[in-house]
Amino acid sequence: MPSALQTGREAVLDALREASKFIVVTHEHPDGDALGSLVATQLILTALGKDSVMFVAEPEFPLPYEYRFLPLDGLVSGAPADLHARTLVFLDCGNVDRNPAAEALRYDGAPTLNIDHHHDNTRFGTANFVDAVASCTAEIVWDLASSLDVLLTREMAEALYVGLITDTGRFMYASTSARAHLMAAELIEAGVDVHAVYQRVYEGVPFAKIELLARGLARVERFDDGRLTVAQLSAEDFSAVDAEESYTEGVIDHLRAVRGTAMAALVRDRLNDEGDPAEAGDGARLRKVSLRASDNRVDVSAIARAEGGGGHHAAAGFTTSLEWPELIEFLRRELALQLPA
Repeated sequence: MPSALQTGREAVLDALREASKFIVVTHEHPDGDALGSLVATQLILTALGKDSVMFVAEPEFPLPYEYRFLPLDGLVSGAPADLHARTLVFLDCGNVDRNPAAEALRYDGAPTLNIDHHHDNTRFGTANFVDAVASCTAEIVWDLASSLDVLLTREMAEALYVGLITDTGRFMYASTSARAHLMAAELIEAGVDVHAVYQRVYEGVPFAKIELLARGLARVERFDDGRLTVAQLSAEDFSAVDAEESYTEGVIDHLRAVRGTAMAALVRDRLNDEGDPAEAGDGARLRKVSLRASDNRVDVSAIARAEGGGGHHAAAGFTTSLEWPELIEFLRRELALQLPA
């Protein structure tokens, strides 16, 4: 009897072959794997002769500067007039709540393909190809392209490579597998200039990002003998250095690397369209909390889910309106449940 993974893979492949119109979407605040998978899927569908558009909600702009070189032709920020004729393709999205704006695309009976590698994916699609062993969603898209007999172009390969290197931490995270390296080799053969992509993604850093990093590192606090390392960034910090929200990328890696840390957390104010603190209905500030595990015994996705978020075993996040003392208490308590003293 075929496994659920095999069944889901074949169901997704059948839908990609049979449908003629698609709309491709990923999670809110898209990262490298989200955007790389989105662009690569769009290019693959176009190569198959399909009518496909990519959806990115207006509040997501500007996209993170390091990914703006990716081709974004076919991008829409609203539901197309022929939405009911299109198959929805969700990429790198553990549950539909990870992109509230995408609710505008969902309708009763909408054929929905759910392609993802998060182990806590809720299988919300009409067809689900969820491979928790894959290093990134881009790896799954690469696999699908091969089964669809699509010859990878340089643009496809670059988009997939961005997803691969960002979600494996440049092949340093535990999720990195032999298959991930085989994928990288094939993408390089398809035309990826490794050094050029590295420069685009990891160099050319705006000075405001360095200033924001300095502010975050100046506010590091450690709890429980250093097992929990936390830093915070306020809306005022972003305003003072004229930084975009995406400039926080990489800050948490400095926290995770501190000796003795079992879990790192970066807490930052969410910003509204005017750059002011975003607020919950009760007037409290909304905060984005990013979590990283440095101890294999810690499952940060379980901690994130307790506050309505999600993610991977070693990398997850959630949005909350908890005040700072209550948030720290929550993080300490949840970590202690997994790592008793």
